[in-house]
Amino acid sequence: YLELIKPVFADGAGESAAAETRAVAGWALDQILVMLHPFMPFITEELWSKQGDRADYPLITAKWPEPEAEVDPAAKAEIDWLIALTSAVRAAKNELGIAPGAKLAAYCSAPSALGRKVVEENAAAIERLARLTPVHFAEAPAGAAMQIGAGEDAFIIPLEGVIDVDAEKARLAKAMEASQKEFGSLNGRLNNANFVERAKPEAVEKARADAAFHAAEIDRLRAALARLG
Repeated sequence: YLELIKPVFADGAGESAAAETRAVAGWALDQILVMLHPFMPFITEELWSKQGDRADYPLITAKWPEPEAEVDPAAKAEIDWLIALTSAVRAAKNELGIAPGAKLAAYCSAPSALGRKVVEENAAAIERLARLTPVHFAEAPAGAAMQIGAGEDAFIIPLEGVIDVDAEKARLAKAMEASQKEFGSLNGRLNNANFVERAKPEAVEKARADAAFHAAEIDRLRAALARLG
């Protein structure tokens, strides 16, 4: 929500829109402070006292929020889709070593009704948060690319000129091979009853944690390789 309202203040959307957005955000933050107060009394009380103009009474006496909101399923679906797209792009960039701020084009040849609506109505937010510009509802050009998903929609993002695909594949394969080797070694130790029964408990726990890390790393690297085709 905070990310989506930033342009209202930064881009001069008008005093009326800014005032309404400020009031809604302030109200939401108030409710958050009230609910956090039992767990973080001092810091929430301090923040409450700095939260703009209000009646002069301590947070501890504020009324507990009542669940009155009527959830708009359509609006929730749109926001969930936008979050999924942004998260997928950021994860893919991280996996492939692409700079977070790099702007990429995206292609979706058969968008869902939801996907098309969100893209058309939130192009500026998608450019700012997901760094996708533009998004084409058309077939992707031939060449190296990665695929990401949001809801029912699959997007193809060309990588020509963005990264050296062959070099990236080699790097990922080498890293996966190293993790597979390490995981095999750790798994062998953990399947050895002598090690589990005789080693110090902290050593066994560390081996389990390391094995879990490498298993997750193997999955991550395999997914990154799959993105590159």
